[in-house]
Amino acid sequence: MTTTQLVLRDLAPEGVLRLTLNDNSRRNALSESMLTELQGHFDEIGADPKVRVVILAANGPAFCAGHDLKEMTKGRAADDRGRAYFTKIMGMCANVMQSIVNCPKPVIAEVAGIATAAGCQLVASCDLAIAGETAKFSTPGVHIGLFCSTPMVALSRNVSNKHAMEMLLMGEMVSAERAAEMGLVNRCVPPEALSETATAWAKTIASKSSMTLATGKKAFYTQREMPLGEAYAYASEVMVNNMLARDAEEGIGAFIEKREPKWGDE
Repeated sequence: MTTTQLVLRDLAPEGVLRLTLNDNSRRNALSESMLTELQGHFDEIGADPKVRVVILAANGPAFCAGHDLKEMTKGRAADDRGRAYFTKIMGMCANVMQSIVNCPKPVIAEVAGIATAAGCQLVASCDLAIAGETAKFSTPGVHIGLFCSTPMVALSRNVSNKHAMEMLLMGEMVSAERAAEMGLVNRCVPPEALSETATAWAKTIASKSSMTLATGKKAFYTQREMPLGEAYAYASEVMVNNMLARDAEEGIGAFIEKREPKWGDE
């Protein structure tokens, strides 16, 4: 994949991959080029055995300001008033969000600045999120006549209906502390401790069996959409197959023998 400077990539020895949004001039907006590059990274990550956990961070005062509205407005010049281009961009964005959810590697959002509209959607699409105390979140589309319908999909799967509708209907900024109360982020920490905390979480997760993590992540998102009975039937089958895996045999044996497990990631 051809690498640009919109997303910086840094892989630590422990298998923690840091992807950093790096388009300060556009407040790390999800422009067509940014979406293309993010998609390329997540297409590669799933099959890369060197990557065990992903941290998604950003440079500058904004984590991500959502779609690039100036870029999208240019699409209105077309004969269809932009329908084809808008459809293309929304499809690209939806694919990136789903790629994060479907990625077999856990993804942690490290949020230092504001995350608005599709930027808030990006945070909600990650498996875990840690925010600095100065971070803020919003789905402000109602202010400009554009309801945040696609951010709503990820947001409503992370927080309660009332909290999601509060953000969507009011469009106001939510503090990091309030976002943690809502469940949009896992933890709110002092800004100076943000990267350290996210890295510590990532290293802890990276020390586990990657087979187990991939199995569990896929099962979590799959069962969530099922009725209760179907969810238990599916999860039971997943757990039986997991029990037969070599890492489960090794992990249980290590627990019984009071020693550290040696993962084969299989």
